[in-house]
Amino acid sequence: MTSQNLPDDKKWMDLQRFQLLVDAITDYAICMLDEEGYVNNWNAGAQRIKGYRQDEVIGTHFSRFYTQEDQHSELPQLALLIARTEGRFEQEGWRVRKDGSQFRAHVVIDPIYNAFNEFLGYAKITRDVTKKHEADVALKKNEQALQQAQTIETIGKLTGGIAHDFNNLLQIISGNLQLLSAEIAGNTHAERRVTNALAGVRRGAKLASNLLSFGRRQALNSKVTNIGHFVVDMEDILQRSLGETIEVKTILSDDLWNTFVDVAQVENALLNLAVNARDAMGSVGKLTIEISNAVLDENYASTHVEVNAGEYVMLSVSDVGSGMPSEVVSKAFDPFFSTKPEGKGTGLGLSTVYGFVKQSGGHVNIHSELGCGTTIKLYFPRSTGQEGQLEVQLQEEVVGGTETVLVAEDDELVRATAIEILTALGYTVLHAADAESALSVIETGVKIDLLFTDVVMPGPLRSPDLALKARERLPDLAVLFTSGYTQNAVLHVGRLDTGVELLSKPYSREALALKIRSVMANNKLHRTSHPL
Repeated sequence: MTSQNLPDDKKWMDLQRFQLLVDAITDYAICMLDEEGYVNNWNAGAQRIKGYRQDEVIGTHFSRFYTQEDQHSELPQLALLIARTEGRFEQEGWRVRKDGSQFRAHVVIDPIYNAFNEFLGYAKITRDVTKKHEADVALKKNEQALQQAQTIETIGKLTGGIAHDFNNLLQIISGNLQLLSAEIAGNTHAERRVTNALAGVRRGAKLASNLLSFGRRQALNSKVTNIGHFVVDMEDILQRSLGETIEVKTILSDDLWNTFVDVAQVENALLNLAVNARDAMGSVGKLTIEISNAVLDENYASTHVEVNAGEYVMLSVSDVGSGMPSEVVSKAFDPFFSTKPEGKGTGLGLSTVYGFVKQSGGHVNIHSELGCGTTIKLYFPRSTGQEGQLEVQLQEEVVGGTETVLVAEDDELVRATAIEILTALGYTVLHAADAESALSVIETGVKIDLLFTDVVMPGPLRSPDLALKARERLPDLAVLFTSGYTQNAVLHVGRLDTGVELLSKPYSREALALKIRSVMANNKLHRTSHPL
């Protein structure tokens, strides 16, 4: 017996049982729509998921459950058309509850026909898949973060190995050129050639530094600081660097939080961004620097790779330049990518800024539109610590001393160059080819004022351990590390360990002289402030 041959009371009972079954389902929102999409049936699951009672929704159009964007694009009407012509509409998207909140929905719409194949309307089933969607997004984010971390790790290892040897070579070249310059004083042609060669050394060192920055292998000298205190003071430097045709405006929010950063690297990043902005504006325009507190919530963090929700200090740089299309924005932080003419940049500027901020535990966001300029925001994690005492700042005057310096360096040519430079500065110099040999010199009891040691040397005794053992025997000893690449020997999460002084290779005679006097002065200050 077919359904159309059933007695009317039997049909009514079947419909009642079906309606009771539908109403008992609370995990799915089930409703019936007429031919035009107006609701004529509404189950308990629909009320639970969407928040509307049956009397609030019967007779209204189902498009009310769609977002405004979907309504404007006429997605509800398209859904009914697809269901009618293709037999089913199935899609996942955002829908709106009665209270205005959104949820992720898996929606199925099927056309309904009676036994005579007459079209009656639609059956619409909606399932709340918000948790599944969030899990999928989190999984995708973690996969992207893992892939990015693996890429950065590979690049970091490659650049670290290259930087160590490359910077040692540059140190030999640089040191000998500086020693040579004293011997050719007065020979104009020779002095010019030495000057040009030293400029090449600096360019090579900058390239190695940029690669380490992108690979997140810099030795960051981070301290608790208030960015606003020194960025405002940079206005004059920025103005001189950018030229008078660029207007520089700084906006500083009240009650700025502290952050834990390497101040010198923040200054370099800001200058880098400012110069890029100037070039984008064609040397005429307005540059706006804004510093404020910011909170990145869980929703933001869930959609951005390597971002932790929390409190940050934001440094924003905006220009009124030409802007960038989306395909350029997506590559802006890639190393060696540049829109500048050939020979007008290495393409490492933004990538080094990105690497530095990421190594600092922060986040970078870029927004740009053609003809509307560009805004780049750097987010540095908030620190609840207090700003520390500033180190002794000495005059930029190259002076030597009469103290005794022990040089520990495994590269023979680098060691010979350092010895000659220090001797020329007036120091008494002792030397060793590795950490064990240096410790043997210390254990002889000879008076030593400063240990100047390479960070990465062969042998069972590591340089940091050498420094600890040396200070056990000579409590007043000052220690200065040097390296072309430190690995993790004096770093913790990419930052210099507390109290560590580092002079990166290749260093100049002037930089070495100034750093030694600064280390000696700060060591004396520390002994005075913290007597045994």
